[in-house]
Order: sequence, then C-alpha cells, then structure tokens
Amino acid sequence: MTEVAAAPSDSRSVSLRHRPRVYSLPAGQPFLDRLAEGIWRDAGGDTIALARATVLLPNRRACRNLRDAFLRLTNGAPLLLPRLQPIGDIDDDEFVLTADEGGFDLPPAITPLERQLLLASLIMKRPDTGGDPAVATKLAEALANLLDSAQIEDVSLDRLDELVPAELAHHWQVTVDFLKIVREAWPKILAERGQMDPVARRVQLIRALAQRWAVQPPADLVYAAGSTGSIPATAELLGVVARLPTGKLVLPGLDLTLDEAAWDAIAGEPSHSQHGLWALLGSLGIKRSEIRAWHSAEVGQTTPRAAMLSSALRPAVTTDAWLDQPAPPDAAFAGLRRIEAATPQDEAGAIALVMRETLEQPGHTAALVTADRNLARRVVAELARWNIAVDDSAGTPLAHTPPGVFFRLVAQVIAERAAPAPLLALLKHPYAAGTYERAHFLRLARYLERRILRGPRLAGGFCSLVKAVTESRHADDLRVFVERLAAAAAPFEALIESNAAHAIDLLSEHVKLAEWLATRAGEPTDLWRGDAGEALANFVGEFRLSTGHLEKIDPRRWPALVDTLLAGRVVRPRYGSHPRLAIWGLLEARLQHADVIILGGLNEGTWPPEPEEDPWLSRPMRAQLGLSPPERRIGLTAHDFAQLAASPNVVLTRAAKIEGAPSVPSRWLLRLDAMLANDPRWKATRIVDYADWHRRLDLPVKIAPIEPPRPRPPVAARPRKLSVTQVETWVRDPYAIFARHILRLRPLEPVDADPGALERGLVIHQALDAFIRKFPKDLPPDALQHLLRCGEEAFRPLIDRPSVRAFWWPRFQRIAKWFIEEEFSRRADGIQPLGTELRGALTFMAAGGPFELRCIADRIDATADGSLIIIDYKTGQPPSDRQVNSGLSPQLPLEAAIALAGGFPGIIARGIAELAFVRLSGGMPPGEYRYVSPSQDGVRVPPEALAAAAREGLLKRIAQFDLERTPYLSRPRPQWLSRPGDYDHLARVKEWSQPAGDEA
Repeated sequence: MTEVAAAPSDSRSVSLRHRPRVYSLPAGQPFLDRLAEGIWRDAGGDTIALARATVLLPNRRACRNLRDAFLRLTNGAPLLLPRLQPIGDIDDDEFVLTADEGGFDLPPAITPLERQLLLASLIMKRPDTGGDPAVATKLAEALANLLDSAQIEDVSLDRLDELVPAELAHHWQVTVDFLKIVREAWPKILAERGQMDPVARRVQLIRALAQRWAVQPPADLVYAAGSTGSIPATAELLGVVARLPTGKLVLPGLDLTLDEAAWDAIAGEPSHSQHGLWALLGSLGIKRSEIRAWHSAEVGQTTPRAAMLSSALRPAVTTDAWLDQPAPPDAAFAGLRRIEAATPQDEAGAIALVMRETLEQPGHTAALVTADRNLARRVVAELARWNIAVDDSAGTPLAHTPPGVFFRLVAQVIAERAAPAPLLALLKHPYAAGTYERAHFLRLARYLERRILRGPRLAGGFCSLVKAVTESRHADDLRVFVERLAAAAAPFEALIESNAAHAIDLLSEHVKLAEWLATRAGEPTDLWRGDAGEALANFVGEFRLSTGHLEKIDPRRWPALVDTLLAGRVVRPRYGSHPRLAIWGLLEARLQHADVIILGGLNEGTWPPEPEEDPWLSRPMRAQLGLSPPERRIGLTAHDFAQLAASPNVVLTRAAKIEGAPSVPSRWLLRLDAMLANDPRWKATRIVDYADWHRRLDLPVKIAPIEPPRPRPPVAARPRKLSVTQVETWVRDPYAIFARHILRLRPLEPVDADPGALERGLVIHQALDAFIRKFPKDLPPDALQHLLRCGEEAFRPLIDRPSVRAFWWPRFQRIAKWFIEEEFSRRADGIQPLGTELRGALTFMAAGGPFELRCIADRIDATADGSLIIIDYKTGQPPSDRQVNSGLSPQLPLEAAIALAGGFPGIIARGIAELAFVRLSGGMPPGEYRYVSPSQDGVRVPPEALAAAAREGLLKRIAQFDLERTPYLSRPRPQWLSRPGDYDHLARVKEWSQPAGDEA
C-alpha cells in the first residue's frame, strides 16, 4: 500500500499562497439554480470548459438537482456537465470517490453489517452480556456509532482511561473496560482482515484529495458548494478548494446581517443555525467581511424574511436586541403562512390540501420537508384520495416495507409456534400464496381463521394446528392446506425449537420458507421484486456472507436478531413518482427549492429532534475527549430550518397534540412568537382554512338521524324453536333473535382470545357435572380430592395459561371446598341429585304452528318429600328476584314449567319446591345458594306460580310474534340490558340512540 504524497517541505502549499475565495448565497434563493448560472458564467459559456470543471456538493440528490438546474439554464439543450461529486455531511455517508477514480491506494471498507456482526461476536464472548445475539448486535451498533463519531472528529479513544479516575463510580470502570473492544481488539481485527472502517476510509480519501490538490492544483475550475464543513476532513478540503487558483467555495445562507457581538456569541451556542459556518470560517482564517456575494450584488442581498429569521434565531445572550430593533418590513411576512392543527392527522390533511392546491397552478411545485416520517406517511395517504402518488424521498424503513414485514413475520410465526395473531398476519399478507393461486390461498386462510383460529389459542406449533383441523368437522376442506404449511415450516420449526443453531442454517431455512410462502402458482416469488425487494435481497446477501462471525446462538432469539439488524436500513425511491410534488427529509431538502415549501412537524422533539445521549460517555467526558456536544446536530437542523423558512412561499405546520398529549412548539416558532408577540402581521399568518376544509371533506352536507330497525320477516321465517336462555334474549333484545335465527349470523370470537367468563363457567360446570355423575348418592370421605381431580381434568386444556393457573385454579379450589361442605349438608337433609346437564323440552300450539321450548338444566335435585329443586350454576352475578318475577329473566321459571309438564326424560312431573341460583365466584364467600323468592304485596310468590306466569308470558309473546306486523325491535328497553349486545353494531344502535342534536 502506497502512502499519499505529502507536500514538499521546500515549497509553499497552495493554502499559503492564496487568500481563500469564499462566496455566499443568502437563504431564500434557489441555491442550485444560482450556482449553475454562476458556474456557466465562469466557464464563459464554453461547454468544454464546463465539462472539465468539478463541483463538490453535500449529497447525491444535490448532484442530481444541479444537473437539472443546468438543463433549466439551457432550456433543455444538450450539455456536457461538470463532474459532480458528493462529499457528504455529518448526517450521511456519500463520499463515493473510488480508488480507480482517485488513484488512492487504501484498504477496502468493511461493510456496516459485517462490522456490526463482528463486534457482536466480540461482545457475546464477554461473560457480562448474557450471550443474547439481539442484545449484542444492539450494543455493537452503539459501539460502531462511537467509532464513527471519533473518526469523523479525529479523536483518539486511547485517552479513555484518563477520563475515568479510579474513585469514579464502578459502572464507569465497567464501561471503560467494555470499550476495550473498540480500542484494542477491533484495530487488530481490521489489520488482520486488511480492511478499514467506512468512516475512517472516507476521511482518509477526503484528506488525500485535499493533499493532492494542495500540492498539484487542478488547472480546471473547481467548486465546493452547499457544505457547512461539519466534518473536520471536509472543512480541510473546503479550505483547499477556496485557496486553489481555479477554486471557489460557495456557502449556503451565511448570515451577513448579524451584528459582531451576536456573531461572536455563536461560539458558545452549538445549537445555533450559523455555528457550523462560524467554525468553518474560523478554520479558513477569514472574516465575514471578506465573503463575497455570488456573482451579483442583487443576488447576494439578504431577503427581509431571512433577516427576520436571523434576528429571531440570534444567540440567546443577545436577544435583548429585540427591544431596540425596528419592526420587520411587510415583505418579511409576504408568502408566510402557519397552520396549527389539532392532531397529526389533521395536520397531514391540511398539508395535503396545500399540495393539492399547488397543482391547480400550472407548472408550480410544492415540497413537504419534515423530520417526522409518520407525518410523511400520513400525507402520502391523504394525497391518495385524489389519486396523487408521492414518494417520501427520505425513505421508508426496510422493516416496514411489505417485503420486510413479510420476512419478519415468517420468523415471528415460527418462533411463537404458529400463534394465531402472527399466523393470520402472515397468511393474509399480500405476498403469501404458498404455491396456490392467491385468491384460493386467501379463501383457505380466512376459512382457517373462522373455523379453527378464533377463540382461545390452541397448543403451540403447526402439529397442533394439523391435529385441530383433523379432529374438526371441517377437516376435508383444510387438512391439505394446513399439512402443506406444516411440511414447509417443519425444517425451520425444528431449528427454532433446538437448543442452539448456527446463524447460517437459521438464515437459510428462514429464506426457504419465506420464498415458498411468497410463491404463487406457476410464477416466481414476489419477495425480491421492486426497490424494497432488492434492498431485502441485498440485506440477506450481506447477512449470509457475515453469519460466520456468529457462533451457535439461541434460536429463540432469531426474530429479535433479524429485527435488530434490519433496523436503520432505509429504502429510498430511485425516482420521484410525481413531477411537481415531493416529500423530503431534512438531509434530502438541503439546497432544494420549490415554489411552495411546507415545513411540517414543527414540534420540539421532532424538529429539532431530541439530542442523542451517548450511551458510553457523559457530556464532560465527551468534552474532555474532544467530541462535539449532542447539540451540534440541532445546529444543523436549525440551519435547515432557517434556509427553508426564508423561501418566498412557506407554510409552517404543527400539531397541538400528539397521541392525545399536548405538544411543545419548536423552539424556533417560540422564538418568533416571543420576538413578534405584539405584531398583528405575525398573528395574521396563522390560518385555519386548510385544517377546517380537511375536516369538512368527509362530513355530509346534512346529518339525518336514522330510525331504529324494525324488521318484520314473514311468519314462516320466524323461529319455532328457542332455548330458555334465548327466550330471555327475546324479551330483552328481540333484534338479536332476528339476527341469529332468521339472518343466521353468528358472532365471531376474538382471535387468540384469553379464556373469559364463558370458558370459566364451562370448565367449572364440567368439573361439578363430572363429580355429581360419579357420586349421585353417597359421598366418599375424600370427596374434596375427587372433586379437585375432576377440576384438574376440566382445566387441563387451559391450565398452561398464566392467568388460568394464577387466578382461576385457586378460585376453583375455594369453590370446591365450599361445594363439598354444602353437598354433605344437603344430603344429610335428604336432598339427592336427580341429574345434571339434563335436556328438557316443551311444545306449545300457537297460531303460527308448534313452538318448541328447550333447555339444559344444570342440575335438578329431589327433596325428602319428592318435590324438585331446579338449580342453575352462575359464575357471574345471578339475576335479582325482581328481574325473575317481572319476566326479564325467565330461565328458571321456564325450566320449572318444563319440569311440571314432564318435559325432562326420566323425571316424573311433580311439585317444585325451590328455584335456586348457585353463585360460584371463588371469592369471599366462594359460593352461595341464592333461592328465588320474589314477593308480591308482601306475600312470597311460590315457584309453581312463577312457572305458570312465565309460561303465560311466553304464550303471549309467541302469539304476538306470530303476527307479521310485530317487528323485532333492537333494545326496546335499554335499561333491561346490562351490557352491549352481539348485534348492536348491525342494528347501528350508536347512530339512532344519540341524544337529539348531538352530531357525534
């Protein structure tokens, strides 16, 4: 490897022979258009001289847009462009000078992913990290960021030991010991591999180019434009360009209006918008007075808006100057608008309307600039309402793109053993086809959801899914589908469930399963198509080449590892989808121009962002080491704001609340508010039209309240069989009977539902039923143990759930103890069970035909004199005596009516002694017999009278609904219903039950 030649000691370098030639284009000017005009003038209109020129710009987008500026300059005529070279800034890595282009001999750069995995392998070997690959890769990313920061700012980490004296807290000592990875182990690894850190290589390339030009100045024109020199190496290169005989440095938005006191105060305020330029001028050794206007005094003049922003953003220690400064001219407010929306969604809608309005003006362009990617996505969605497609040029996280989401879901489904929620998310993903036709695959997935996956979760794994399908009555339709899924997932599933596996094996099986699932019948896989698919393929390729650095890992950590490695990867569109509208991030917006500039998300914590705290070093340690404070990046974003807000037509937007919590306006808005508090022109810039228009877009012209539904189906379609519990529903909410028995609609259970009151009641009923069937007469001395064994059997399918084991089972144990005590007492009194879960029926003759009443009685006992006690178990709250007596809760009286008519097979019709609810809560008390004992005029109503009244009420209801004019009303008496019904949404209850005049 050859060394970069240094300047001869006997010859003065260019930097000592020439005063720097530095120019400035003020904020508010179309930077690249003016730059193109000036370069064209310097070339004297000579296309050959122009083609030999070199222009250094901050990023690739600026290079592309300068190319477009030259085309606008020549009205589209063919032109040989200068060499356009991005040199990058502190926020990006875009110096792309290669060895062949530059003639520099430097080792190749290690890829970021390989570096992260190599550092992670070193971290995992430490005993204090737990060996978790996901945690190790996160720590590796933080270490890599520390390395990059030190290399960007030319800081050596060798002095870390000096920063942490022995008496400092123990955790700092641990941190310094941990950082030996990057101080000692990492340089050795790079030397052995013959590679360099990407940032270190970039810095050396920039310095090598600066040294070459300092010794051998190019004969052709050289320009460095738009950079603030935030990287020391870049600042050196800019200094060399400024001193070249043919070089010029063009600064973006240098503030020439600030007084000297304020300019000097910038030194102590890294968050100031001019701090970067202040430091650059200091490194160049020139004063602001030496800065020239770019090519013409008219172009170099500061606009009134830029001057107003300069004053508002002046250093904090000099803001007393606001008291004496004159009011800004009217021109400073011309074209300036502010929107303060209620929510981010309203903000996005208002921005979309501003952009849509711009399209009404021929040839005009608009751009949203924001650091809030969620806001950008909302604006994209809002513009889609008018079929306007706009890309977010700041990019979309790869993990959030369709291929990235699909790839992550594959790992999640296997790691979570085919849990219903991630499995359905995967099967319904647009890429999922599993070699079927997509429409057929989706039908099968939906069928699987309805029939198998809704309700409490099955035992884990695809095998349990296959078993559940096989044992169901829908096996013929779904068995082949589920078996194919299980067979494809089996190799990856086996690896995930093993104790340890190599990362390369996990990645291979992960990719195989993802490709198979994303393959449609007769077509290649869609997984790797498009910009996002290519980015995912590149990630997989890099990961495959680097997996050898990881030893065997815990396969259960695989999804977390993939998520960690995907984090930070961004997919940027190659070309904008709309020629006149754009959405830019702060980096992409630098040096850009549009007719309407919208600065969105101007809230503290978003723009500017919160300063990133160093996980390794405290602020004093960073300062002692020579690293810049975190506020330095705020200064860069402040410069972006000042540049863009000075544009002729600007809209400033923010949301007053974020996720329901009040937000704080950006510090720059607060500065403007403070400086212009009494200026009516500033208050007049705030507009509400766009936010109001957005709210009105989806509002109807008139809100006409609807009437409650009154369906009147033919008598022949009305149900002729109902259970006693359904009769109670018929009384309280007839519409539910209409929806269930006439429309034949069944409520769907939630996906992956936690077992609720229904499941708790079923298992308790099952346990008590099994016990009573086992001991219908005499109880054994160890009856409690027998009941607990019955409970264990009933709870078996659910006992693995933490909530069941922690809450339900202890409650059942208390219920069991109480129940056995009660059973001994009742049987000692001569009460004997006649049966449990007894089916009964009673048929009534009515005008519309026979009507059958059915029931399943939880339990029927016989007293010593032979009369019956009808019992219903309740794990919830039983109905009150008043509800039973009024007919609102006719379950037990109707069961008594069936018993009196001999409707229970095997039980002779006889008198009814009691109707009883047994409340089984497991609390204090664990259980309680609650006998139905309503009174009327102070006299107890006997059970047989309740049964007769319930029978008579049912006959009247049957006769009433045998008339076709009788409608099935929804919630005719809302006070009768204690909770929302399963069909309230179908009846649109919330729409017609609103108070009069309430538009909500």
